[in-house]
Amino acid sequence: MIENLTTENIFLTIAISSTIFFVLRMIIFMIIGGDAEISADFDSIAEVDTSFTFLSVQSVSAFCMGFGWCGLAALKQFELSQPIIYAIAVLIGFICMFLSAYLMFSIKKLNKKVVIDINELVDTEGKAYTDFEPNSNGKIEIILNKKLTILEAINSTDTKIESFSKIKVLKIDDKKIYVTKI
Repeated sequence: MIENLTTENIFLTIAISSTIFFVLRMIIFMIIGGDAEISADFDSIAEVDTSFTFLSVQSVSAFCMGFGWCGLAALKQFELSQPIIYAIAVLIGFICMFLSAYLMFSIKKLNKKVVIDINELVDTEGKAYTDFEPNSNGKIEIILNKKLTILEAINSTDTKIESFSKIKVLKIDDKKIYVTKI
């Protein structure tokens, strides 16, 4: 067994095993999904954040794949000395690890929740999305956080507001938007 332990076999074993592990993780991720919930009954006062960290299974797997495949390529293609091959393999492994971590952190940013302050809508103009009977509820179309948004609103006047009529937000009270026809 030890006689088969060559540099080529080391790189090949690491490359193939980490690639198989990576592919299996991706298949499981696609079948189960990324937000698998674990239900357990235990008491703990520690907070646990299961989000991605730099040193995770994903980034270690990316390091091993980069290390194995690049080391094998440097050995077979360039025929360099072993210290240089290992240095190149470690460098490329870390680059793969950093790229994996960067991509995961970038993907995590996409999941941020936007905080909406509807109090900014006072004196803003928009359009009625539905008909409003006097002193009744309906929907309005208005720009909020630079996006066209449809919100519930209350007609605060005694006149009917037809859909697509221009409206103005008069006030916000108890998270309710009061509008009038312009």
